[in-house]
Amino acid sequence: MNQGRSVFAQIMDFLPERRLRTIVERYRGDYKVRSLSSLEHFYVMAFAQLTYREGLRDIEACLTALGPKLYHMGIRNPVRRSTLADANETRDWRIFAETGQMLTEMARLLYMDDPLAVDIQSVVYAFDSTTVDLCLSLFPWAKFRRTKAAVKAHTLLDIRGSIPSFLYISDGSIHDVNALDTLLFEPGAIYLLDRAYLDFTRLHKIRMAGSFFITRAKRNLKISILVDHPARGAGVIADQTIQLTTWKSHSCYREPLRLITCKDEKTQRMCRFLTNHFLVPAETIAALYRERWKVELFFKWIKQHLRIKVFYGTSENAVKMQIWSAVCVYLLVAIAKKELRINLDLYRILQVLSVHVFEKVPIQELLVAKTPEIIGSNELIQLELFKL
Repeated sequence: MNQGRSVFAQIMDFLPERRLRTIVERYRGDYKVRSLSSLEHFYVMAFAQLTYREGLRDIEACLTALGPKLYHMGIRNPVRRSTLADANETRDWRIFAETGQMLTEMARLLYMDDPLAVDIQSVVYAFDSTTVDLCLSLFPWAKFRRTKAAVKAHTLLDIRGSIPSFLYISDGSIHDVNALDTLLFEPGAIYLLDRAYLDFTRLHKIRMAGSFFITRAKRNLKISILVDHPARGAGVIADQTIQLTTWKSHSCYREPLRLITCKDEKTQRMCRFLTNHFLVPAETIAALYRERWKVELFFKWIKQHLRIKVFYGTSENAVKMQIWSAVCVYLLVAIAKKELRINLDLYRILQVLSVHVFEKVPIQELLVAKTPEIIGSNELIQLELFKL
């Protein structure tokens, strides 16, 4: 990359600007806009995420202090707090959402050959949600409880590379299992689901799509054992083919299921896994479900290192736009890591970028992990405080 360009500009180079303009035209994002175009708006929100800005005044103050550097950032006019607030309130959040989907496609192609902890060729997804707490008086549209507001980010994470392939934002009152209705299941893919998604009507839809699911079985699950297979594999206690026996569950899912009982050697905890996948060993099923923890780590990473706890606007449009901007920044950093072959974790990359965002140095040089030279003990010189 050109050494005369800022680090921020180099990161934004991974954003397909032509495709973004097509998305903007589809939603008429620049209709009757005199200042702060959709592209500039994206740059400002990305800047706020990368540098951990606390609010609109903070963003305005920092961008004003940059002065002439704004032009090299892609912003031609000074950004005012009121202008940015209006853009967050009125510009369609779906522009940021489709931009995130576009970056997801790019990232998944880059990470598709990454190995899994489990030797399996199928595409593996983990589906879960995280709750972002809000103030009910400021966000009355996001009712969660009687005295509390919240939004939920329902995420389908591709385990290879921890890339979010689908994101659905709802208010906190929607139950997690209902978010399964928004997914289009991929034939042959494996979906890792928490026990909260144990709904046999929806699980049957996954089976009818030619996909596989792995979830946790509840303790009060009523079953009849059809075949008791030999328990093979580390920690595997039982491997059974079962049939649901209660009228309601059996009417929703009539086909046989596989129930695997395992014991964690470290915690001595018993776990029962329910799946429609009969072709892989029981030990592999348990190992695959452990990969579901990556979606929890993704939520933790996003909340700790990007701005989705303090919002720059109170409307539904502003909240969704900010969450999607955080996801877009995450994906841009992940794409840059792969394209530039940087052997650092995303956390360290983001921390370095946050303090060097306007330095004119190639990103590869900035992120090279330099090992300090080890000086031999015979070369150390100890200064004497008092010389006798």
